[in-house]
Amino acid sequence: MSRSNRSLAFTFAHQVHALVYYHTEAFTSGQDLLQAAQTDPFVRAVPDTGLGESTFYEANAQRGSQQMFELVDRLAKQASKRLKIAYPELGPLVALDGSLIEACLSMRWAEYSSTHRKAKAHLGFDLNYGLPRRMALTEGKGAERPFVSILLEPGETGVLDRGYVDYQRFDAWIDEGKHFVARLRKNAQREILEHRPIPQGTAIFFFAKVRLGDDTHPMQHPLFLVGFKARGKIYWVATDRADLSAEQIAFMFSLRWQIETFFAWWKRHLDVYHLLSRNPHGVLLQLLAGLVTYLLLVLYFHQRYGERPSIRRLREMRRHIRQEVARAYLPVYHMDIEQLLCLCVFLLGVHAQAKS
Repeated sequence: MSRSNRSLAFTFAHQVHALVYYHTEAFTSGQDLLQAAQTDPFVRAVPDTGLGESTFYEANAQRGSQQMFELVDRLAKQASKRLKIAYPELGPLVALDGSLIEACLSMRWAEYSSTHRKAKAHLGFDLNYGLPRRMALTEGKGAERPFVSILLEPGETGVLDRGYVDYQRFDAWIDEGKHFVARLRKNAQREILEHRPIPQGTAIFFFAKVRLGDDTHPMQHPLFLVGFKARGKIYWVATDRADLSAEQIAFMFSLRWQIETFFAWWKRHLDVYHLLSRNPHGVLLQLLAGLVTYLLLVLYFHQRYGERPSIRRLREMRRHIRQEVARAYLPVYHMDIEQLLCLCVFLLGVHAQAKS
């Protein structure tokens, strides 16, 4: 509902359609999308009321974020039901990382330096299914460690790089039932409590039960520390999980590259960092819509091709959207099941299932 007693003409469903279409077609500005809304019969049909410039920008700046969070969660759960789990023996695995977003100088909330403005997207990425699940947004200098409590659930294992190292938080996460596999700095102080057997014929050269910290500020809980060499670099990785072998610990940390690959693909091929809004709510809403778009691609390409999203399939889908509009010139609500190849129409079915 609007602030008055009148129903909203531009609803959340309209917001989702507009933002998903923005990312699907890789528009580079809101004006490009609004122009398409005036000239493209496909866009005019989604919403029937049209996309007014003030309505569109006002809606994105003020509302829809909570519903978008819920939609991300529902779509991620639907996708995980359809995909095969990759590492069931390792339990739930979530890679955590942040990605900087270039901002303009007028975005004072996105402070980074005296001459630059940047925001930071903090993401929880499910490594067992290759899916983004949770997101938070801060200014570019925002610390990453506090977001473990938001992005990681009890029973899950967070796969973390050195920016997340905090011994007090390590103890707190263990007390909360949250596990981690975290890369340490090479000079991390430790007390060896028990040496563990080192597997032969591997890149692992150290494995022990240790207590991190110095005599003044030691950790309360012991950890298991692995040292290994990969691609010419030395890695020190610690975990609280006693059930893992040295090889499993090293392997779990190596999976962290998946979140970096996701960020690169997501930014490059869906243009999610061409910002439509300058306020924190609008930026967060657009990023969440980018996650929704990616999850829809996962569902759609898995259903049609049995494949993960790829730029080749994405280009095919974009061509198909244009061909369907040119051939049929039909409002999208009147297309039959075969014409659900269009991603934005596919959204209608997924969103309806998610609400049921």
